[in-house]
Amino acid sequence: MEPGKKEEVAAVRVVTLRAVEATPESFAPFGQVVSAGSDRAKFGPDDAQLDLSRGIPRFYIMKLENQPLKFSSITHHANPSLVDGASELSGQETQDQDGSSRRSPCHWEEPVPSRAGHYYLPPDPAEVCAFRVSGLKFLKLHKGTWHAGPLFRADAMDFYNLELSNTNIVDQTIHRFRKLDGVTFVVED
Repeated sequence: MEPGKKEEVAAVRVVTLRAVEATPESFAPFGQVVSAGSDRAKFGPDDAQLDLSRGIPRFYIMKLENQPLKFSSITHHANPSLVDGASELSGQETQDQDGSSRRSPCHWEEPVPSRAGHYYLPPDPAEVCAFRVSGLKFLKLHKGTWHAGPLFRADAMDFYNLELSNTNIVDQTIHRFRKLDGVTFVVED
């Protein structure tokens, strides 16, 4: 098998995720939850911490249709590398001095090159979680955060989206859980 590739999995297992409310605390590992604040407040940590220095921003309203509470693929935007050098390859197969190999506890054996040119470790199905976003707030994802959605029960919804103008062209990495891990997710609200 080619290095960095994983065999396709035939059987598909459905994993149910319980959505938890996105709060500044619960969502902190993935990004920020930003809520309404006073117009008189000065810029601070409760405001979206944006870096728009890498290109032209695109701010638009996306109309999404038929986004039920299930998914089998996930994406990230992480250019440049999430994995830089051998010291960051935890969970990888390593060679002992006698030449034998042993595998540490990551479900992928080595970093995978993306279409965008960076290297990454594919997401672990056991670490996937779901968030419910209610009320007047928005999410700002940390660079490289794997994400799917937004998902919803209505037939269609509109969402504000801010990204670089070429993000989905030059910096979109997709992991297909169904094909590569034999997993599909259903969100229980």
